[in-house]
Amino acid sequence: MNSSPDRIADPWGVRTPYAPGDPWPARTDLHLADGVTEEDVEQWVPSASILHSNGDAMDIAVRDGRIVGVRGRAADRVNRGRLGPKDLYGWQANHAPDRLTRPLVRENGRLVETDWDTALDRVAARTRTLLDERGPGSVGFYTSGQLFLEEYYTLSVLAHAGVRTNHLDGNTRLCTATAAEALKESFGSDGQPGSYEDIDHADTIALFGHNMAETQTVLWMRVLDRLEGSDPPRLLCVDPRYTPVARRADVHLAPRPGTNVALLNALLHEIIRTGRIDRAYVDAHTVGYDELAAGVERCTPRWAARICDVPAAEIERAADLLGDARRLTSTVLQGVYQSHQASAAAVQVNNLHLIRGMLGRPGCGLMQMNGQPTAQNTRECGADGDLPGFRNWQNDRHVAELAEIWNVEPDGIPHHGPPTHAMQMFRYAEQGSLRLLWISGTNPAVSLPELGRIRSILAQERLFVVVQDLFLNETAQLADVVLPAATWGEKTGTFTNADRTVHLSEKAVEPPGEARADLDIFLDFAARMDFRDKDGGPLIGWRDPQEAFAAWQRCSAGRPCDYTGLSYDKLRDGGIQWPCTEDAPDGTARLYTDGFDHAHPDRCESYGKDMVTGATVTPVEYRSLNPDGKAVIKAAEYLPPHEDASAEYPLQLITGRTVYHFHTRTKTGRAPELNAAAPDVWAEISPAEAAAQGLADGDLVRVTTPRGVIEARLRTVVIRDGVVFVPFHYGYWDTPEGHRPPDGRPGRAANETTVTDWDPLSKQPLFKTAAARVTLAARRGTPRRQDTDGAGTNRPGADRTDTHGTDTHGTDLGSTA
Repeated sequence: MNSSPDRIADPWGVRTPYAPGDPWPARTDLHLADGVTEEDVEQWVPSASILHSNGDAMDIAVRDGRIVGVRGRAADRVNRGRLGPKDLYGWQANHAPDRLTRPLVRENGRLVETDWDTALDRVAARTRTLLDERGPGSVGFYTSGQLFLEEYYTLSVLAHAGVRTNHLDGNTRLCTATAAEALKESFGSDGQPGSYEDIDHADTIALFGHNMAETQTVLWMRVLDRLEGSDPPRLLCVDPRYTPVARRADVHLAPRPGTNVALLNALLHEIIRTGRIDRAYVDAHTVGYDELAAGVERCTPRWAARICDVPAAEIERAADLLGDARRLTSTVLQGVYQSHQASAAAVQVNNLHLIRGMLGRPGCGLMQMNGQPTAQNTRECGADGDLPGFRNWQNDRHVAELAEIWNVEPDGIPHHGPPTHAMQMFRYAEQGSLRLLWISGTNPAVSLPELGRIRSILAQERLFVVVQDLFLNETAQLADVVLPAATWGEKTGTFTNADRTVHLSEKAVEPPGEARADLDIFLDFAARMDFRDKDGGPLIGWRDPQEAFAAWQRCSAGRPCDYTGLSYDKLRDGGIQWPCTEDAPDGTARLYTDGFDHAHPDRCESYGKDMVTGATVTPVEYRSLNPDGKAVIKAAEYLPPHEDASAEYPLQLITGRTVYHFHTRTKTGRAPELNAAAPDVWAEISPAEAAAQGLADGDLVRVTTPRGVIEARLRTVVIRDGVVFVPFHYGYWDTPEGHRPPDGRPGRAANETTVTDWDPLSKQPLFKTAAARVTLAARRGTPRRQDTDGAGTNRPGADRTDTHGTDTHGTDLGSTA
């Protein structure tokens, strides 16, 4: 039992080294409320983390009807008992005194408390009016990566077959859309090929734009334990910042933001030039290799060095590391996904594994990682606009199959064109065609790019905004109806992590006041709308999580994400990877161990897209390219970013995370230890950039782009020259202004400055491509304006952000992932 007194200073805890091929040793982490001992705990309730995508299994400690702590589950395959800082401390947000406990409706410009009937009747009445007068295209749903599978599936059915709108997406569009797109482009279907267990076997680990040390702390513990054991793996890190991962890397490449495709093409060039490909595997299992080889023929390390500003010799070293690997495991995250040519770059990582035959075997893992705890479920269930069960909206047989499951007519399921992505939904709202937007479990008034524009959209009189959340966050303050939701520990459901492991999270305590589970809210709305199937029966026949799970199992049957072999009882023993079926009752560790069945034209989730324009490939084109259903190797030409540095804006802005916070801090900002560790926004630049500007650690600086300006305390850190990093977590809910920057003054939300642009394939916004400048606002020691009027340094621990350039354990706070 490990109960380290300060997992803020040491996020990764003690080491338990192990050798390749051995099982990862267990280490049980525990944190209880002050004064509570294990003997005081009345009940331990199984769950998993809801504050990152790793899926750390844990038990919730309950005493007197309250959550009083958490304990890692030592037998679980994902974490073997370990917990990260957000796991250990984040549960305290459940008890925050400002939890929403009653519905709110807007009256005379103000939100006032009301009852559930009044609130939901108002939503249903507005929905019916809009459907009658303007049709399904006037209604949209924007959801989260933090609800449960049962809730996403219910939302998907009521949106697709009830309202019949094509406007359904999640904030997973911001973090994991490129993961899904890259997997579909290469393998014909979503689904992570690898497993966390590949870390146990790999002799080489490559992390592309993924600061695993801060975004998946427990997975990084696994890597650290391999690095400390016998025969450790070699490590490649691609990241413009000198992160904790970079410090342990054998090779660290720090390319200019927006040049990932050039770098990856050079790596592919070298591997092909030196003959380190598995030609038998390529011939047997792939199509498109010749086009790739021709496309990268001129992409020498020297060519890439000029574009990426990385020494050609270091690119060659990285290619040797990848080319000599016998068991290569790669991960990809936001440093790729939120940058220029996101899908094209992610696909090139897939190509590295395909040309080397590094799939389907222990240690040969490929994980296009997720950024949120239940992002995988939005994609499986169709809450991202795609059809549930990884079905293809262009395939009439897939639509007909889904219509049969739901007992509706195929024409009643929108599939006339691609699903509407989140940024397009907000554009429709801006233009006036979308008139009702239901936002559940996410905070776009802080998380979307170009926030001034987003606030103006949400504030429109003609747009009816429904917000379903835990707190009166920045978005909820702009809503017409606010619905108080229950959260993790207060409801039951399942969710799936980044390596396809499904966990059951059971209800441990009652939600506060009148707050309801998201599933119950969706079911109540569906009943008020009286959605019917084609025989006149209720469209949605389930009434609780277990019934919803059974309905989802029927929908997933025979698809890549098959859940038919799972059950709540089975999941109580620990997480299990899908597909889990009668033939694979214990789950499936790795996909593609014997070919790519789901890439067949009759079964694939997608026919793919053009790598430059994002134009959809037709069924005929795909069938001609890939008649037998093999993996598709897709070449991609490097193109310069749309917005680059200039004389006026000489730096490139990238945004990212810190180990201590999740998204817009609505939960982690209310956990005392996490908030004290990182209470306010900061900006990072290199010492050379700081010297050129006459700036020093702790100075208050302004980060300005063509769209906006923020103020932040400066940290000089090891980061490539020409780049400024700002964490994106910080909004305004804990300031006097509440949902916007102080009048006439710079803000603190990074997305005041980011650009409204997205990847042409995945439609993921590009948060790492803005041109910027950094200038002095005030010298160190001068309080920020908002520090003197109720926020900033009055909060516990706020001086930590202002007094040093790195955190207490010597690692740069923040991540490009």
